[in-house]
Amino acid sequence: MRLRDILKPEWVKAPLAAGTKSAAIEELVGVLFGQGEAAEELKKAVLGREALRTTGIGQGVGIPHAKSRYVSNLVMAVGKPAEPIPFDSVDGRPVELIFLVVSPEDQTGAHVRALAVICRLLAEDEFRASLKRAKTAEQLYQLLVQRDVELVA
Repeated sequence: MRLRDILKPEWVKAPLAAGTKSAAIEELVGVLFGQGEAAEELKKAVLGREALRTTGIGQGVGIPHAKSRYVSNLVMAVGKPAEPIPFDSVDGRPVELIFLVVSPEDQTGAHVRALAVICRLLAEDEFRASLKRAKTAEQLYQLLVQRDVELVA
């Protein structure tokens, strides 16, 4: 799985205007789905998943995720808040990077692989720091795609 297959430049938003976890999730859902029934259903699914257990994995990263009948392929939106957002993270720190992963209801394997790819990309402290320093959505996108290429090569 390659990031450029599931992440398009227009699905990266930096900075996010949101100042709360739910607003950030809503903003990223809007990046993928705009407004309407699909967006509302996905927002409910993601927030429902968050109610079970936080997806704030620590080190300033959140990976909210859900499945949706409105997608036929795995997709991802990435956001970098203007200011760190409280996210109920496992380490208690606010998030500076948010990766929203959405997969079809029948694609559990792809969903799990996407989460693993994101975690692998973010495992290196310096790379994570470079993402946090990115000033624009384009910079964020280019850093992610380039690092993905490097790890696969």
